[in-house]
Amino acid sequence: MATRKNNMVKTPLQQAIKVALCSTGLLLGSSISLVAIAAESAQHSARQLFTVPAGDLGKNITEVAAQHHIALSFNPELTQGLKNPAIHGEFTPLELIDRLLSGSNLLMVANKDGTYSLLDQQDYTLPGVAVSADKVAQSKSTAYSGGQIEAGGRLGTFGEQNSANVPFSVISYTDKTIDNQQAESIAEVLDNDASVQSGYGYGNYSETFMVRGFALDSDAISYNGLYGILPRQVVSTNAIESVQLLKGSSAFLNGVTPGGSGIGGAINLQPKRADTDLNKISLDTSAKGQTGINLDVARRFGSKKQWGVRSNVLYRDGDSAIDNESREETAISIGADYRSDTLRVSTDIGYQNLKIDSGRSVVHNSSYFDVSAPDATTNYSPSWAKSRLKTLYGMINADYDLNDDWTLHAGLGVNKNKEYGDYSSPTLSNADGDATLTRLSVPYESNTFASTLGLVGHVNTGDVTHRINLAYSGFLNKAYNAYTYGSASDNSTNIYHPNDTEYPTASSLAAGNMDNPHIRSKTNAQGVSLADTLGFLDDTLLITVGLRRQNITVNNYDYDGIESSYYDDAATSPIYGIVYKPIENVSLYANHVEALQQGDQVTDTSAANYGSVLAPYVSKQNEIGVKYENGTLGAELALFEITKPEAYTLNGDYGLHGEQRNRGVEVSLYGEPMAGVRLHTSATVLDPELRNAEDSGNNGNDAAGVAKYRLVVGGEYDLPFFAGATLGGKVIRSGPQYLDAANTSELDSWTRIDLSARYQTQISEHEVTWRLNITNLMNKGYWESASSSGYLTQGSPRGIKLSMSSTF
Repeated sequence: MATRKNNMVKTPLQQAIKVALCSTGLLLGSSISLVAIAAESAQHSARQLFTVPAGDLGKNITEVAAQHHIALSFNPELTQGLKNPAIHGEFTPLELIDRLLSGSNLLMVANKDGTYSLLDQQDYTLPGVAVSADKVAQSKSTAYSGGQIEAGGRLGTFGEQNSANVPFSVISYTDKTIDNQQAESIAEVLDNDASVQSGYGYGNYSETFMVRGFALDSDAISYNGLYGILPRQVVSTNAIESVQLLKGSSAFLNGVTPGGSGIGGAINLQPKRADTDLNKISLDTSAKGQTGINLDVARRFGSKKQWGVRSNVLYRDGDSAIDNESREETAISIGADYRSDTLRVSTDIGYQNLKIDSGRSVVHNSSYFDVSAPDATTNYSPSWAKSRLKTLYGMINADYDLNDDWTLHAGLGVNKNKEYGDYSSPTLSNADGDATLTRLSVPYESNTFASTLGLVGHVNTGDVTHRINLAYSGFLNKAYNAYTYGSASDNSTNIYHPNDTEYPTASSLAAGNMDNPHIRSKTNAQGVSLADTLGFLDDTLLITVGLRRQNITVNNYDYDGIESSYYDDAATSPIYGIVYKPIENVSLYANHVEALQQGDQVTDTSAANYGSVLAPYVSKQNEIGVKYENGTLGAELALFEITKPEAYTLNGDYGLHGEQRNRGVEVSLYGEPMAGVRLHTSATVLDPELRNAEDSGNNGNDAAGVAKYRLVVGGEYDLPFFAGATLGGKVIRSGPQYLDAANTSELDSWTRIDLSARYQTQISEHEVTWRLNITNLMNKGYWESASSSGYLTQGSPRGIKLSMSSTF
């Protein structure tokens, strides 16, 4: 090891690690004292509440520039006779000027000396960074007016990308969306997109998702592109900068996911960064008395502000909207970064502790009884059901510019996860809601190490441009668990009129060491990819071709830690994509993706191979679409087909006995079509067909647990007669879905209405924002989703949240 270190002393990677270690030391040493430091907000980058009346454009821009010390120069003839619209909302000063310029054909650019100039767009030939939204650099996401949605996100080996330039559908919900909707979980954020439906895991409280009709487990959510780093079941949102949703197969971009889910899409979370100095405190409460406090502090240091530290601390405790259910959450994160002209390094450390008592889980319905959902607040889990979830995680990322055309990226992440649960979910006995309750106690621990290394470069061959991506990604996960299973002498209940059954002390079944569980699985996934995006006709035609070599090794062990099965498989998968921009702001795209996925873990207790993991399989996707994006309004239409081998139990064996083919259409509209009106609306229609099934009776049927359509109509409106006030909400409509592959039982469609109100003001020169959010306004009881494993997840009851946040 000493020799290796000596050989690396002068390399960029060693420099990156050294800087990261220094930043981590600074981070740990200064984060506590940051809380007490008084705010000194950055003039050019801190968002503030502005109200500017309609009037003379030149006069109002000059006043904004002078007030906020922006060195702006322009020829007065450029603005002569021009008027600006009335503006009200939360902007940085530069964003405010950008908004005042909207519709004027004028553009503000940043000069190398730190000053700014105002130019006519048709004369824009000077080197510099355009401030106006329609001139955002192509390699970055397009941030739409209002700052709540970005068209684009991190696409694995491709890095941060504007959606208009890639042959995929990707959208990001920023921390402003999280704050304004008071979203406490990732599922609440993704309620905004019709391509996603959410539910719970098999008998626990893990958030699971269906994207384009295929499962995506919480384990498969990446953190700045790394898998397995985040908490396993539920992820707090307090330290998240953006929730990025890629619709469609992503195995080429990110590598194989833990557990093999994610065929229909991927979710990536980006951590918050100290882009500007900030002191922010938020207090929240709910109608049931749950209260929380969140402190968010950021600072930049150094002669060139090259060092940054941001810390987030959250504590929330109290009863949820479900009867007798309570949750206590502690989440702490610290992130530090270093930025120079050629090197960018960031480190993130996080801790999350979640306690759930009397948690309402799922309803097992493997006999597929037709049962309506109980009242929204009904809790059919016993009082002793609980879960304790602790996670400590960290990662380091570095980007080094080798020259103007080539950049090297490296990332490392670790996670230590520890859980314990006394789980109990009712199993239905008949269509009247009668059920039985049993206890499954499970200690679960896991350790994960993830890494990535990539090289991105630009070269030209004649008139053809090339963006080359060479990348490695991998993760190693070790999971440990045991269990005891018990049933009380009287364990009967009813989901409409539940009984609080006694705790079953005796265990009729048990396996493993409950105090020190043995290893149950070890998964090692590694992949190398090479892709080239060729640009023709001044990059109006972009063609992407690539190959990925993926290897998956899985060791399975019995509860005594003795290896019971092993497989090692690899495959080379291609990707093809094309983007064509016939006119400004319009992109036509298509893609074909093939990917090797890890096989499912067998959770059906009736299967002879219960507890094992299936061999890897290959999924395929074809997609075409069109996008319109101009920084103010975005729209997208996509048609897709995804196929994957279908796993189910047949003659006592759980295995691949057919395939599921999902064909669908997606439509979305987002942005600010007119001042003060912001939209986030989408619709998805799916045909999830089962094909080539060995159980031929199911051929042509719909896959279980997939809603045939979903519609989300959301938005908000700034009240013109009440400065600082905003009203909003959304309506979610989800179509019917089958409980079983035989299509003998079907869940009803459902509709949910959410409302929101927000008021921004200043008190003693400090910004204060009040927020009120009501979810499930009508308090309707409904089954939110079904699972092919034979269980139902009920939608949450009416939730009323009030919060106050202030910067100081």
